[in-house]
Amino acid sequence: MEVVVAITSDTSDTGGTPARTDVEKALLGGSTYRSLGEQRLSPAEERFERGRRTVGLWLAPLVSIVFLALPLDLPGNQQTLAGILLGVIVLWVTEPVPIPVGGLLGVAAIVILAVAPAGEVLAPFGSSTVFTFIGAFILAQAMLKHGLARRFAFRMLSLPGVGRTTGRVIITFGLITCALSAFVSNTATVAMLLPTALGILTVIAKLMQERGIATADFDPTRLRVGIALMLMLAYGASVGGLLTPVGTPPNLIGRDLIAEATGTRISFAEWMVMAFPICALMFVALATVLLLLNKPEIRRIEGVAEYVASERAKLGPLSRAERNTLVAFTVTVVLWITPGVVALVFGSDSTQYDWISARLNEGIVAVLGASLLFLLPTDWSARQYTLNWSDAARIDWGTILLFGTGIIFGSLLEDSGLARTIGDGSADLLGLTSVFAITAFAVLLAIVISETTSNTAAAAVVVPIIIPVAVAAGINPFVPALAATFAASFGFMLPVSTPQNAVVYGSGVVPITKMIRSGFSFDILGAILILLLLPVMVAVVGLGG
Repeated sequence: MEVVVAITSDTSDTGGTPARTDVEKALLGGSTYRSLGEQRLSPAEERFERGRRTVGLWLAPLVSIVFLALPLDLPGNQQTLAGILLGVIVLWVTEPVPIPVGGLLGVAAIVILAVAPAGEVLAPFGSSTVFTFIGAFILAQAMLKHGLARRFAFRMLSLPGVGRTTGRVIITFGLITCALSAFVSNTATVAMLLPTALGILTVIAKLMQERGIATADFDPTRLRVGIALMLMLAYGASVGGLLTPVGTPPNLIGRDLIAEATGTRISFAEWMVMAFPICALMFVALATVLLLLNKPEIRRIEGVAEYVASERAKLGPLSRAERNTLVAFTVTVVLWITPGVVALVFGSDSTQYDWISARLNEGIVAVLGASLLFLLPTDWSARQYTLNWSDAARIDWGTILLFGTGIIFGSLLEDSGLARTIGDGSADLLGLTSVFAITAFAVLLAIVISETTSNTAAAAVVVPIIIPVAVAAGINPFVPALAATFAASFGFMLPVSTPQNAVVYGSGVVPITKMIRSGFSFDILGAILILLLLPVMVAVVGLGG
């Protein structure tokens, strides 16, 4: 497949290597769901995308109408809800309209076809989790606007010894991406770090040319070291997003659905304790896969440390806006984890925990932390504050809408009894009778769906199906549903699998064949790690009992 190279043909003053495109400006606009005209695609990809979206435009209503016309003996409004959901899934997979709009069309159909009244249907948009999203996105916007995330990245890269070998640079970049994406949008993290990665790759390419490792007219966009570096950015963001409940939308969707089905709500601290060992081993597996499959042409390097030092010098001292952002971020994270710490010290059934958790709701804490950005001044005499509302308005409202519609479908599946009907039928058809078998099925289904549609949509579809499957088999759905939640953040094989994959693919440095090979290998390893480690960590933390 032809790869569109996003590096310009201008030459630099020192070596004739291609200069890097300013992708940061183009990618930080929050355009997660893009039309064909907003993307840079090869002719073959454009034909595929146009066909996929055209088919979806007609297939979605057709699937719904045909299903509604079938003579099925389903009680109440289950058949109507199922028909609408099937149509929405087709919209999510084929994307003839932006993914959030597909969800909203489904919500409108639910009310118009009298599946449930509007007040009941729209209630999840008032969920505290929606406000957790909004607050977290506003905090992330401040970190990106004022350069705090970029400063952190260069600080990590300037650690002693990091710039000496290509392997250390790649691994450090992965660690930076993981740490940032635990709290900042995965896509925004990758978009923000991509220009730095391209700059470092340029330094390495020039060094190879000077040493005679590469010919004078070699193509620097086809280096294995560049492939490993770019894929580490994309995949590292997905791994880091698993670390906290706010790291990626599927986490919050799955956690809410699990709490509704089992009565067990995972606190912020409990989630981090449970997820950290899994994420750590996933990162080790990721680094191993990428460095083995894309072994760098050169090991020892010079010049990267100097490049990082010069970029840090350009940033200057910590600004007032950066300090304010750091204060708001720290206050928010501390308040988020406080109920979990209290639960660990005094127990989750203690008076202290009941008192603190009732007051430090995560949604309220997120809104409070975000509000600090509009209260902490950068210039008091001019009444200028850390963030303006025009900045906050640029957050990814599409993901928030998609989250709300996902919860709506999950709630209606449960309330209408359709989830139990699907669960009973699946359990009988597939013969799933053990925790391991159901968990394996959940992981496989979530990964397959996340490869073809958004991770958020994958979680919204798979988790409500897995819960009744487990219940029908007489098994606690906690572990299978949580495994599906984690696996929904996978999708490493194709540029369309996740926005961060599309970002690094658009750099022109990663051929599609390399992405498929590396992504498939990491899909397999990640699925195995979830299957083996998640039940152990759930037991260690004492959840799901």
